[in-house]
Amino acid sequence: MSRGFDSDSFDLDDFRDADSWADSERAPYGRESVGRGREIGRGGTSSDLGVKRRLEKLRDAESASDCGCGHDREQPHRNRRPDARDTEILRDKDRTKYAGRERSYSLRGSEIRTLGELGKFRVVSLEDLAQFAYGGNHERFRSDIRNLAEQGLVQRRETSAFKKESRPVLTLTKHGERLIRRYCCVPEDQAIYSGLVKPKEAEHDSSLYRLYQKAAAEIEGNGGKILRVQLDYELKEQLYRKLGRARLQDKTEAFHLKNGYAQQLYLPVVNGKVSFPDLRIEYANPEMEIARVDLELATGHYHAGHLSEKARAGFQIYARPEDAAGLRRVRDDREIMTSILSL
Repeated sequence: MSRGFDSDSFDLDDFRDADSWADSERAPYGRESVGRGREIGRGGTSSDLGVKRRLEKLRDAESASDCGCGHDREQPHRNRRPDARDTEILRDKDRTKYAGRERSYSLRGSEIRTLGELGKFRVVSLEDLAQFAYGGNHERFRSDIRNLAEQGLVQRRETSAFKKESRPVLTLTKHGERLIRRYCCVPEDQAIYSGLVKPKEAEHDSSLYRLYQKAAAEIEGNGGKILRVQLDYELKEQLYRKLGRARLQDKTEAFHLKNGYAQQLYLPVVNGKVSFPDLRIEYANPEMEIARVDLELATGHYHAGHLSEKARAGFQIYARPEDAAGLRRVRDDREIMTSILSL
């Protein structure tokens, strides 16, 4: 989902010069990421198979994926097999005292883990948290969430003011964020968040945890080990921080500086515009090399230009089942070479 980044400095996309960024220079950004989205091509190019043949192959792959998704929705907690540590955490019912700035907290290992999950993804639906973090153990889930809420560490919110369109989600409070940072409950380089920055985007953002679970299952199934996740907030902040002094330079210098910094952050540039994924997973592959996969959760509001940009950036594109059919029609009409997988 394309979103802006609040900054008084300048507009990142003011510095456009398509001629300065050849298509051949985009390739290195996709080489460190793996997955079906990366294997399909970047849109707008021809191949020996022909456009129609390539689209047919994409549709076949999507059909197979959709069948798998239907099965996963019936048994969603089986997407990722719990390891021995997960089982042990859920079995442990004892709570330990953790000292905060102003008070102490009584928490189980599963509650600490839940705080970490909420911090990494900012907002997670109650349904997805129960399925993936608790393996469908709703009794333990309800007990943990009640305890975290009573201690002021998590907050329940709704994704919409309209009851029929809304679903309940959880976020960390400031107290929860400080506790996680104090006890280093997530990797040192893992960004964590509290609260909702843009409530109108909560529905979209709350689906990123489910998207992560789907992609992480594939990575781990191929022998990879997840190291951290990065939301678009973090990637944009990193680029803006690097470009903090760019307004003091002329546009030509700023353009080249932007491209150089984008390359350092493994961000693709499409038609002179830096493209940010909704979610990046960084992991170690079986050869113990650092790899990255960039994921985009497309919505029914995406027009052909949005879809084309994300495809050319090499992102793996997913959509909710209710949005996927319409997006695939746009993809086929415009002959955009990318898979759109159902979440």
